[in-house]
Amino acid sequence: MSNATVALTIVAITVLGTIGFALNSVRRIKMDPAQYIVAGRSFGTIFLWVLLAGEIYTTFTFLGVAGLTYATGAPAFYAIAYGTCAYCIGYFLTPAIWRIAKDNDLLTGPDFFENRYGSKALGIGVAVLQFVMIVPYVALQLSGLQILLKIAGYASYNATVSVCIAFIVLAFFVFTAGLRGTAWASVVKDIFVLGAVLFAGIGITHRFFGSPAALFSELAKTHPQMLTIPWGGAPHGINWFISTIALSALGFYMGPQSWNAIYSARSGDTLRRNAMLLPIYQALLGLMLLAGFCAVLIVPGLKGTNVDQSFLLVVQRYYPPWVLGVVAAAGALAALVPASALLLAAASVAMKNIAGDVFNIGRTDAARTRITRILVLVVAFLALAVWLLAQRTVVELLLLYYNGVTQCAPGVFATFLWRRATALGVGAGIVAGLLVAIPLAAISVNPWGVNAGLIGLAANVVTLVVVSLLKRA
Repeated sequence: MSNATVALTIVAITVLGTIGFALNSVRRIKMDPAQYIVAGRSFGTIFLWVLLAGEIYTTFTFLGVAGLTYATGAPAFYAIAYGTCAYCIGYFLTPAIWRIAKDNDLLTGPDFFENRYGSKALGIGVAVLQFVMIVPYVALQLSGLQILLKIAGYASYNATVSVCIAFIVLAFFVFTAGLRGTAWASVVKDIFVLGAVLFAGIGITHRFFGSPAALFSELAKTHPQMLTIPWGGAPHGINWFISTIALSALGFYMGPQSWNAIYSARSGDTLRRNAMLLPIYQALLGLMLLAGFCAVLIVPGLKGTNVDQSFLLVVQRYYPPWVLGVVAAAGALAALVPASALLLAAASVAMKNIAGDVFNIGRTDAARTRITRILVLVVAFLALAVWLLAQRTVVELLLLYYNGVTQCAPGVFATFLWRRATALGVGAGIVAGLLVAIPLAAISVNPWGVNAGLIGLAANVVTLVVVSLLKRA
């Protein structure tokens, strides 16, 4: 049996086994819109912790962190900082959001805007934004999956075809299982990812260098520039570092998949405990940073999008195929399980806030559930088409997503902090932020070294305040 066959067989068995386990776990659940989209608002602390970790710790954790470390060095530590800051915000913000959703029977993020600002037009606008911005996030997972399958197959076959097949299988899984199925799949995914990350950060470091101290000693001799963050406005310098942490922390809970997870909680206290537990996962990111630094010395010379392959290339070249298969299987779950939550979130806002509110489609629970399921497949094929046409690095895709969804943050915070804010002000702010952030991000321009998304967010806040003050509350 060839190396590629061994590795890919392990990946296939793991993915199909996880899907089968999740489907079996929800087979007796009757799906109405609330059950399908937010799991009947029934998740306790542990299950919600697993679900949120399943959505948050994705291909970016598994490949993007190591790839960014390989390409830039110390600036990659932003990945540890922004999640930690976000959980501090989430401890106070998410219970407040949950209470409003519970009291008003909300199902999606756009429902929150429509409810708090009394504007269906604003809700529809936010729905369109969230639907569009979910596409690069799904593409991120597909890019990671392609890398995993290509390396697990020892570059002996066309990984793009396998990605398409795997993603179509996933789409039909989401079609059937809803959010509760994603949560059960996240249980298996987190076990595999934990093992793979421990292997990456501890096993590889000790095999090749003996200890983290010896690794950093070698880096200090051969690549000292990778152990410091450039000053000022240099590419990936301190301005970029701080602004990207701020942007990502503020936008952390703004994606539609995060709203679904928040709404699925059993209580506000569940969300507070969850915010206290999630930093445990941040420690795992440090291990992926070590894996990226190891790859710099073990497989030097990678450029462009190839940097995302760095950690896996070490496994492919220096470990037996069954080890590569297990690691690639963990990575495949880290791509597919979060993608399932993303597909469901995009489909739910399309159904509830666009098809339902704009076109009055789906008047009964059965019809809404059926249409949401159909839209899962539509979103999947749309994301697949976009991914096939536009290839970017994992980190570039993640930051493009944050540049968009974070523009919702001022409107959310204003509902709790500034009663003078109006629907027109919030809507105008979002438009202003997008007009600044997205073009700059698309051409990879960060003025003065500051992340373009944060500049867009500043324009958003200024516009929100000015327009709100000009219009009667």
